[in-house]
Amino acid sequence: MAVITLILSIIFTLIFIYLGIYSLYLFVFSVLGKLIKLRVPPAATSYSKFVIYICAYKEDEIILHSAAEALKIDYPKDKFHVCVIADSMQPETIVKLKAMPLQVVEVVFESSTKSKALHAAIAATHEDFDAAVVFDIDNIAAPDYLHQINNYLHDGNRVVQGHRVAKNTETPVAILDAISEEINNHIFRKAQQVFKLSAAIIGSGMVLEYKLFKETMAQIDAVGGFDKEMGLVLTRQKIHVNYADKAYVFDEKVSNPEVFKKQRRRWLSAQFNLLKTYGLTGFKELFVHGNFDYFNEIYQTAILPRILMLGLMPFMLFVSILLPGIGPGWQLWLGATVCCYIGILVAIPSSFFNSKLLGAVMRIPLIFFTMFALLFKLKGANKKFIHTPHSTGTK
Repeated sequence: MAVITLILSIIFTLIFIYLGIYSLYLFVFSVLGKLIKLRVPPAATSYSKFVIYICAYKEDEIILHSAAEALKIDYPKDKFHVCVIADSMQPETIVKLKAMPLQVVEVVFESSTKSKALHAAIAATHEDFDAAVVFDIDNIAAPDYLHQINNYLHDGNRVVQGHRVAKNTETPVAILDAISEEINNHIFRKAQQVFKLSAAIIGSGMVLEYKLFKETMAQIDAVGGFDKEMGLVLTRQKIHVNYADKAYVFDEKVSNPEVFKKQRRRWLSAQFNLLKTYGLTGFKELFVHGNFDYFNEIYQTAILPRILMLGLMPFMLFVSILLPGIGPGWQLWLGATVCCYIGILVAIPSSFFNSKLLGAVMRIPLIFFTMFALLFKLKGANKKFIHTPHSTGTK
């Protein structure tokens, strides 16, 4: 019995270390991200020249709308160029796109990925640009998006992640997806700047110096999680990723539970695959080269989704009360649980605390069990591109 008790104590202690550090991480970054104001770059006195890559896979009606909206961005027309990577589009859609003042790169892959699409676009780009912008097919940039990004580039930043926000909150799942995005924006992007750490790249709405973009993409051929791999490639070179909180990009959130499930499965698989591939390099970069920024990126591939933390922390607190004397006491679990919940709640924008929130919160238990089950179904999810369908709704 003593041996069993010892084994359980070791297991519970290891679980506490993992979940406790994560809870403290959420608390510190979330709270300080609210309390400490970040420096805003001054208005630029000249204009950078941008190429805007829009990755489009099927969904012909949506790309026609998104491309037209991209052309309306309030920025000197001779200072930005729109390039649509049209993957598996209908011939009539190609005709309509080519009638617009933009570039169309037609591609058809046996197995489509965003990385392949961007490689093709880079090969077809012949003009000299100062920076590359990456949008998804459903992304609609705010009118001043390029002005906001331009300010950061002229302030000495080489990589800037824009602020992606939801353009739809019509279902409980979409609301929770939108809230999750804003929690990530606050903790893993905005608050990271407080500690001079890089913001997490999302995969769209981000901007890189063009030469750096080409060099970075040359090292990436991911099926899924190309954005996370990009963050690792950049921070390993000690290239900082800034976050433009006012550079808004409107992004469609997942409304269908089944689509949500498939999307999260793909994301989790990509995340843990990167951890398996690069995990040990984080310690080498930290202790040999003093690269804490890269180590921080690696750490973020090892953490669980917040929805799982909402369920695991009170569960472990309950277990610690039922099994006193095994592992950390319930007081420590209570403290970690409080830190976790405060960290998550503080990161939620006040605009979400409305009548719709209750209906969304009621879905959390179901989503928790769905996400927990996905942890055991990740095999093969990162081997093949899984398309996330979008609606034709507009901002």
